[in-house]
Amino acid sequence: MIKFKAWWSLLMVIALITITACGSGETSNENATNDNTPAAVGSPEAEAAFAKGKYDPPIEFSSVLMPKKYVQGDTKENNVHDRWMLETLGMKHKDTWYPANDDQYKQKLQLAIASGEKLPDFVSVPTNAVLTNQLIDSGQFIAIDELFDKYANKILKDHAAAHPELWYPFTKDGKKYNMPILEYTDNDDALLWLREDWMEKLNLEAPKTIADLENIMDKFKNENPDGLAPNEVFPLAISLKNNTNTWMGSLDWLFGAYGTIQEQWNKDADGNLEYGSINPGAKQALAKLSEWMEKGYIHSDSALWDEGKSAESWTKGAAGILPGANWIPDWPAPDLLKNVPGAKIKAYPIPAGPDGLIGTKWQNSGVNASIMINKDAKHPEAIFLYYNYLLDNLANPAAGSEYEYGFAKGYDWDIVDGQPTSDKERIKDFSNEFPFLTGPARIPDLYMKTLVKLADGKTPETPYEKQMAEFRKPENWAAAKVVMSQLDIRKQNYFTGAATPTMVSKWNLLRQSEMETFNKIIYGKLPIDAFDQFVANWKSNGGDQITQEVNGWFKSVSGK
Repeated sequence: MIKFKAWWSLLMVIALITITACGSGETSNENATNDNTPAAVGSPEAEAAFAKGKYDPPIEFSSVLMPKKYVQGDTKENNVHDRWMLETLGMKHKDTWYPANDDQYKQKLQLAIASGEKLPDFVSVPTNAVLTNQLIDSGQFIAIDELFDKYANKILKDHAAAHPELWYPFTKDGKKYNMPILEYTDNDDALLWLREDWMEKLNLEAPKTIADLENIMDKFKNENPDGLAPNEVFPLAISLKNNTNTWMGSLDWLFGAYGTIQEQWNKDADGNLEYGSINPGAKQALAKLSEWMEKGYIHSDSALWDEGKSAESWTKGAAGILPGANWIPDWPAPDLLKNVPGAKIKAYPIPAGPDGLIGTKWQNSGVNASIMINKDAKHPEAIFLYYNYLLDNLANPAAGSEYEYGFAKGYDWDIVDGQPTSDKERIKDFSNEFPFLTGPARIPDLYMKTLVKLADGKTPETPYEKQMAEFRKPENWAAAKVVMSQLDIRKQNYFTGAATPTMVSKWNLLRQSEMETFNKIIYGKLPIDAFDQFVANWKSNGGDQITQEVNGWFKSVSGK
C-alpha cells in the first residue's frame, strides 16, 4: 500500500526552480483568457449516456496514458482496458498522448501551453500546484462546478463535502477547475515502529510520553538485548537530509509533542496560517533533538540520510525505532526480518509531550491527483461517467459481480485448479497495470476501516475485505487500528497553492537558512537560543510578507 509521495515541501522547491511566472498569478500565455466557461451541461446525448450507463453510439476522446506493462499481446493502443471501455462505456481513444515518463509528460504539457498547441480533452495532473496554475491560466480548461454538481456520483460528492480543503489547490477566482482523483486517507500517517523483541526482553511498556520514549531509547542503547555495544546502537532512525517533516524517518511527531508541526503551514489560535518551523514549540523540539544527538540516541550521519537510508539502520538491527506509516510491514520491515533472525516489530501510538500535547502531520485529504477538462472537449461529462463507474463497481466490488475477484480474468485474476484466485504467483502473465484514465479507483476511508475490522478479529465478508485479509499482514492491521485511534492528533498543511510572489524570490534562501540552523542546533554547533535569531531573520527576510500572501491565498480559496 506504499504509494508515490508528492510532498508539499519538495513541490515548493520544484516550484521555485521551474517556472517562476506562475507564482505571481499572471497567465503563462499572453493570448489566454480566464473565461473558462463549461461547455453546455446536460446535452441530450449526455443525458442519454448517463441514463443508460454508456454512450451509444460510442464517442471518441483524447486523454493521457502513462506507460504500463502489457501482456498477452496487448499494446498501448489495443488492450484489455480499452476493449472493456468501449464495450462497457461506449468510449474509445483518439489522438491520446502516450508519454514515455513523468518528466517527458510535464515537458510536453509546458511546451503545449507555451505554444498554444491543442491539449487532450482530459488531462491528468499530478499533485503540483505550479503546474495546476499554469494549466488554469492557459485558458484551455473549463471550470467544472456545474459538471461536478450534475454528474459526480455520491462517493465523490460525499467526500468532497466532508473535506472541502481538497478543492483549495484547484480553485481560482471562486471556480473549481480539477476533478479530484480519490486516494486512501490516513494511509501515510506516522506511527512509531519499535523492535518488539527488544521491548519484550527488556520488559518495557508502551511509551505514553516523550520521557517514556527516552527511557526506552536509553535501554535499547545501553542494555541492548542483542548484545550490541552502546556505540553500535543508535535507537532512533531519522532522516535530516532534505526535510524533517517527511514520509519515513520523520520528526513531525516530536515537534507535535511541543505544539507545532514543522515545515508546513498550520492554523494558529485565531485561525490564521503560520509556518510551523518558527513556532516557539519548534525551539523545544530542537533542544530535545540536540540532547538525543549528544546521548547517541540518533546517528551522527542522519544529516546525510534520506528516508530510505534512515530505514537501513533499522533494518540492519542498529536502531530500535523507525517513524513510519502503517505499511512498514510490507516495506522495509522484510529486510529487518531477513537480516536479524528473531526480530519482531510492533506499531505504537505517538507519545505526548511534557504538557500533554500530541501531533503529527496529516498527509492528504483523500486526493492523489486530478483531471482537467479541455474547453473544446465535445463530451466534457464523459470523464465523470467513466470515474463514477470505477468508484461504483471496482473500488469496492460486490460479491457475485463481474469484478468480485479483479478487473480482468486472465490478467489480475483467473480460475486455477477450479478456484478463482488473484495470487500473482499462480497466474501466468499476471498483470494488474491497467491504463485506467484515473488510476485505480479508491474510496478514501475504505482501506483503513477494513484493516481496523480485521484487527478487531472480525471475519472479512466483502471481496475487498477478503483481498485485504489475504494481502495485508496482521501487523499492518494492528497499525491501522493505532492510526485510527489517534485521528484527532493529525495536523493538516493548509497551504497547497502555488508559490506566492515572495516565495518565488525568497523561499529557497529561507529554507536553506532553516535547514542549516536546525541541523547546527541538533549537532550542538549552535546554542539553542540561535533559534530566536533564526526566527527574527526569517520574518525580516521575507517570511512576514510570505505569511501575509499565504493567508491571502487561504482566504481566497476557503472563503474564511
